[in-house]
Amino acid sequence: MLENVKAIQEEIERFDVASKEDLEQFRMRFISRKGVITELFEGLKTVPAENRRAVGQELNGLKNFAQERFDGFSQQIEKQQSAANSAPPVDLTLPTIPNLTGTRHPLSLVRQRIIQIFERIGFNVADGPEIESDWYNFGALNFPDNHPARDMQDTFFVEKVGEEASGADILLRTHTSNVQIRLMERQKPPIRSIMPGRVYRNETISARAHCLFHQVEGIYIDRNVGFKDLKDTLYHFVKEMFEPGTQIRFRPSYFPFTEPSAEIDISCQICGGKGCNICKHSGWVEIAGSGMVDPQVIANCGIDPEEYTGFAFGMGIERITQLKYVVNDLRLYTENDVRFLRQFEGL
Repeated sequence: MLENVKAIQEEIERFDVASKEDLEQFRMRFISRKGVITELFEGLKTVPAENRRAVGQELNGLKNFAQERFDGFSQQIEKQQSAANSAPPVDLTLPTIPNLTGTRHPLSLVRQRIIQIFERIGFNVADGPEIESDWYNFGALNFPDNHPARDMQDTFFVEKVGEEASGADILLRTHTSNVQIRLMERQKPPIRSIMPGRVYRNETISARAHCLFHQVEGIYIDRNVGFKDLKDTLYHFVKEMFEPGTQIRFRPSYFPFTEPSAEIDISCQICGGKGCNICKHSGWVEIAGSGMVDPQVIANCGIDPEEYTGFAFGMGIERITQLKYVVNDLRLYTENDVRFLRQFEGL
């Protein structure tokens, strides 16, 4: 019996506790009700009576020794956990960490500014579907069946109703003019609205082109609306959007849905009209297309073209943003580069 006591004491001395798991193993092995020390106490009754007192004293000493070791290991584990969980002291004299708030996207800034300018002169904002039918995107706007814009190189077709190319009926809108048609169908003149939104064209992505971009189109339908109203509206827009002294000019052009038609140029905001790669060294940059709404388009929407006339215009938000904030690569708008976006903080 004394030999067993000595062997267990040596085992206790050698036992190393480095974690809670080790501590639990120590408890189960030595001081639990099913541990080896308890078994030794149960075997005490087999010891001769004359030796039982001495053996009992040895067992009590072994039990106390095991308990002391267990208590010491417990305190050691608690100190280790306290050190690991304790937070470093707080230095209240240190400056605070600034709140890193986000910022609005430059396209959102320009879109909101465009809306604000036109709302102040009586235009409201209309919206429509991005997945559209051939009629609203092309047919109602006087696009003939063989027009190049109907080709798959320009338009993303979603569903073909017929086998021929002209039967391609469901597509991603290539401009927000579809909203103009829907608006004229359901609302009687006078109509004065702008239509900001995202459009899609099947083009190769580069610094100057993208397969998705944003447009703002506008329309004004009423009695006695003339080309002078169109010019005054766009002159006001350029004056409000760009730097004072910005020049504007109208160039004759052609669009299937307007007659007469004109493209709008402004003096280059990058070089001040002196000539650069943005304006192709001409000093002028195109910002929009415009014209008087073709009477057939008005008739297609159920409005009498003999009684009502109107003008329409459309511009790319990316182009306006490029000129306002000197952005030379269209791909920057969609890359989500934080370094680019942080340049617009506080605007």
